Amino acid sequence: MVDKIKDLKEKRSVTVKGRVLEVSEKRTVNTKYGPAELSEAIIGDETGRVKVTLWREKAGTLKPGEVVEIRDGWTTSYKGEVQINVNKRTEIVKLDDSEAPPEEDIPERRPRASRGRGRL
Repeated sequence: MVDKIKDLKEKRSVTVKGRVLEVSEKRTVNTKYGPAELSEAIIGDETGRVKVTLWREKAGTLKPGEVVEIRDGWTTSYKGEVQINVNKRTEIVKLDDSEAPPEEDIPERRPRASRGRGRL
């Protein structure tokens, strides 16, 4: 099942389909496990946009304009927004251009992180 970007919640395994809108250069960061390469991208579907962080061997693999399905990414929150992390177990599948709306039709809306635990 493909998740809609507007419905993403943190701490979940997700599959999303969308158009790559922006990509950053690869860079190296220090993690608790040692140095790691990463790059970031923004992807969007008809419901909104989400930041995607691509780790290690997946860093630098997305290109602007591509339409992709990200399978088994995991969500976290940062500064109040949900974002998707892509690691070695995540599958990125390139799709036909018709599988996502054109960039100008993708809303600016971003998924928000929940405010607290255990509250309705």
